Amino acid sequence: MSKQPPFSAIRPIKSGDERDQAIYHAISDAIIEHRLKPGARLREDALAEVFRVSRTGIRKVLQRLALEQLVTLAPRRGARVTRPTVDETKDVFDARQMVECGLMPEVARRITQADIDALRALASHERELLRKGEQSAAIRLSAIFHHRLAQISDNATLADFVNRLCLRSSLILAVYGNPGHLGCESHDHEDLIGYLEAGNGERAAALMQRHLKAIEASLSVEEDDDEAPDLHRIFNT
Repeated sequence: MSKQPPFSAIRPIKSGDERDQAIYHAISDAIIEHRLKPGARLREDALAEVFRVSRTGIRKVLQRLALEQLVTLAPRRGARVTRPTVDETKDVFDARQMVECGLMPEVARRITQADIDALRALASHERELLRKGEQSAAIRLSAIFHHRLAQISDNATLADFVNRLCLRSSLILAVYGNPGHLGCESHDHEDLIGYLEAGNGERAAALMQRHLKAIEASLSVEEDDDEAPDLHRIFNT
């Protein structure tokens, strides 16, 4: 991916809640897109300098990211980008199956033509990103697709929960996913839209289950017992 422009070049510095929201999106995007790698230290003073705000403002954003489990806060050690574990990965995908599969019949009942058109546009854009090799952006778009599906159910609480799970899944995919695909067939989202358009919630739920299982099965999850880097390997000495 091309080098990202400075924060101030893409989002004017704002005040209050809008400023905090802009900083939140800047940091969460960097995590999801793997520009900030798992385990990376997030120093409050450095972030405050980058975004030209107080450490108090940065601390508020980091606390929000910690609630979404994209960031881990530790006493006297500060903030770091969360490093997903094997158990957390399984828990996230188990939760997604329970919630997203369960929502499909209601989504099939409520979906409109405008929803179908919007979902097809997202699926098409996702395929194009994968074709171009823009894996991180495709992961992000896939999360948006799943969140949009949940929103159609008209259950705001569950839709918000799905969004949080998808953010965590995006981090997991960025860390453990295989380059070139998202762990599923490229036509899965299109087939899912087709079942929902036909009002077949049960078929949509079954496909969603296979879809999520395929993503989880594609991951190469390995945990490092020792976080110290292998300098000989890194520097090839």
